[in-house]
Order: sequence, then structure tokens, then C-alpha cells
Amino acid sequence: MINKWRAVFKGQRAIQICSVIILLFFVIALLAPWIAPHDPVKVNLLQKLAGPSLEHWLGTDHLGRDNLTRLMYGARVSLGFATLIFLSSLLIGVIVGSISGYLGGWVDSLLMRLCEGIMAFPNLVLVLGIVGIFGPGLMQVLLALMMVQWVYYARICRNMVVSLKERNFIAAARISGSSSWAIIRKHIIPNVQRPIVVMGTLEMGWAIMDISALSFLGLGIQPPNAEWGAMIHEGTSYIRSHPELMIYPGALILLVVITFNILGEALSERYGIAKR
Repeated sequence: MINKWRAVFKGQRAIQICSVIILLFFVIALLAPWIAPHDPVKVNLLQKLAGPSLEHWLGTDHLGRDNLTRLMYGARVSLGFATLIFLSSLLIGVIVGSISGYLGGWVDSLLMRLCEGIMAFPNLVLVLGIVGIFGPGLMQVLLALMMVQWVYYARICRNMVVSLKERNFIAAARISGSSSWAIIRKHIIPNVQRPIVVMGTLEMGWAIMDISALSFLGLGIQPPNAEWGAMIHEGTSYIRSHPELMIYPGALILLVVITFNILGEALSERYGIAKR
């Protein structure tokens, strides 16, 4: 396992740098309750819109809340829920794609028509429709994004399985009496993991942007909780007098999304994996 990880990082400067940046953000997000200097929701109107100081390194917002603390807690939401969306969508997509590609026939046709029906709508429009039905809230956004994202993993996985199931080792497994589920679990899924995970790295950036966009529109996380998109929304009223309220979270979204995209591109080139 260690040798495999060394092979991924060896001589790959872009992968190394991006991985360190992403790891740093995850560490900050996980340790936010212990390393954040202030309470993220504590209001102090006497210090509202204060500039940077020793007590508040990045100043305070319109309610006197510490900007640095809220950025740290915002990372927990943006990165945490993006990861949850990625893992859930990946699990559903790999299972559906493996079943569709391996069984073929009417099962394949039915599942692929379902995927095409979902893909016929722009992602954000479909998510907005789903959130509109269930109402605003972070869990509703999570559910909506999961319902949209799994389709891409399913289609990619299905195409790879169609190619894999004609290989000799799959034929040998059938001859030995292995069931279809055992073949999918032991032989198909392990062989599609790497390309799917590489594609998922690119999708992480989209998930973070979608979460932030929906929170900016007031459909995601609700006040007073911190999230980068919601912080940008709160800062729009002070765009002329205190633009940093929008710049801080916007810059973090930009940095994280670009880092995930560069990492995904680098991994795709390293393993010769075509992007969707």
C-alpha cells in the first residue's frame, strides 16, 4: 500500500503540492473547534466591521463575529459535505454502473435511460428544482446533489465494465462457478476504482461550488451557521465599504476548487484517464 502511494506522488510536483494544500484545508476543518480563536456564532455589535487586529486577525463581520473563525468553520461545511456527496454518489454510481454494464440487456437499457433523463437537465437547475420541492436546508441540498452526481459515476463505470466483462479473468471466474454479484464485487469494482476516484477528484470542485452557490441563494445552510457561500451572501450588503467580507470566502472557494481541478487533471494525465 505504501509503495502504491509512493508511486502516485513520486516525481509529480503538481500532485504533491495540491495534495498538501487539500490536506491542510481538511486538517483545519477537522480541528476548527479546537484551533479557532472565537465562537463562530457569537454576536458582538460593539466590534462589528472591525479591521484586522491581534484579537481578530481578519477583522469581524457586520455582527461582530470573527471572520477567521467563521472561515474555519465554513471549511467544515464546504469540504465535509462535498466529501460526503462524493462518497455517497460514488457508492451509488459504482453499484448501478457495475450492475448495468455486467448484466446488460433490459437492465442496462433501463438504468442508462434513467441516467440520460437526469443528465438532460442542467445540474444546477435540477438541484434547484429538488431543493424547491423539499425546502431549503443543508440536508436537502446534500440529497439533491447526491441525486444528480451519481449519474456521472454510473455512466463511466458502466462503460468500463462493458469492456472488462469480456476479459479472460472474468470468463475464468464465470467458469469457476462464481455468482454475478461475486464477480462484480471481487473482479469488476476493484478494476474501476482508480479511474472513478480520479474523476471524483474533479467532481469535488463542482460539489463545493454547488454547495456554495445554493448557500449564497439562501437554499443551503441557514444562519447563523458559517459556510463560505453564505458568508459571501452576507457580505454583499457591504461590498463597497467592506469588500473583504466577500473576498475572504470567495478566495478560499477559488483556491480549493482550482486545487482540486489541478489535482484531478494531473492524476488524469498520469494514468491516461479521459475526463467526462
